[in-house]
Amino acid sequence: MKKLMLLLCAALLAIDATAFAEAPAGRVTGGRAHVLPDWFKPSFLNFKDDVDEARRAGRHVLVFMDLNDCPYCARTLDENFRQGENAEYIRKHFDVIAINVRGDGEVTWIDGAIYTEQNLALKLKVVGTPSLVFIDPDGKKVLQLNGYRTPPTLRHALEYVHNKAYRDQSLAAYIEKKQPAPVYALREHPRFEKTTAFAGYREPLAVIFEDTSCADCAGFHEKVLNHPGVLAALKPFRVVRLDAHADTPITALAGVRTTARAWAESLGLTYRPGVVLFNEGKEAARVEGRFYHYHFKEILRFVSGRHYQRYDRFGAYLNDRQQELLRQGVDIDFGE
Repeated sequence: MKKLMLLLCAALLAIDATAFAEAPAGRVTGGRAHVLPDWFKPSFLNFKDDVDEARRAGRHVLVFMDLNDCPYCARTLDENFRQGENAEYIRKHFDVIAINVRGDGEVTWIDGAIYTEQNLALKLKVVGTPSLVFIDPDGKKVLQLNGYRTPPTLRHALEYVHNKAYRDQSLAAYIEKKQPAPVYALREHPRFEKTTAFAGYREPLAVIFEDTSCADCAGFHEKVLNHPGVLAALKPFRVVRLDAHADTPITALAGVRTTARAWAESLGLTYRPGVVLFNEGKEAARVEGRFYHYHFKEILRFVSGRHYQRYDRFGAYLNDRQQELLRQGVDIDFGE
């Protein structure tokens, strides 16, 4: 009997050892290495000097803030900086200087303060890469685009800056005037709620701003909003879509009576679809560029799980979350 018990224990231990064996690590796919164009301006990263040189040449400074193995950076460079009409336009009108958002190089910024590249990205609240920061001849930041833009969408921003339209209007107003004919018909979605009253709401809230000038909204619905992983991550949220061109009366979270158009303007949104994520009655994050499904799903989780209480930026959370998933044997797809 004793011998039988020993055999049973040995068998159970063998089973336990198999059960707790370390799972194979997950894999990351969809990342893309990129090389910066050789015509980017060599710089000592003293932006007061760079702005002076650009002003004398009648140009603006464009800071290209990137990250290694960033698929959005690679795509932006391929479509807008290496070929096509935008590449020619950028080379003609802008001095382009690159900064790595995780780099440790010393930067003298336009205000004279000294940062590392990484700390400058924190100061500028870079959410997605590439982040394009435009500086005018007076050394003022006039526009920042966080994340990937399609060539037509980026062209609006390039012309907006080069023509100095920022002096008297927002980018959204500029695009609305420049592109009066609708390019998009607002779509419905099963998760959209018909509400215009947000005062006092403290649970997770996703407000999606679209308009008829939005060239990227159809793709957002098809490739992101309807992705199974995104739909699951949206479950904790109340989801509301607003027409940013409409004067629909609304009551914002602070109880202020305004309109959908005015609210979008007050938020300073530079992109459509602009997604603003709230929790505990305040803005916790926003998406102002084209995110693929993995990153969109994770920024939803960042807000609904209140991870912003632990992390001062989404990128730091994303790094830890990626390592957690890979240790669990979960594959991560950075692709579209």
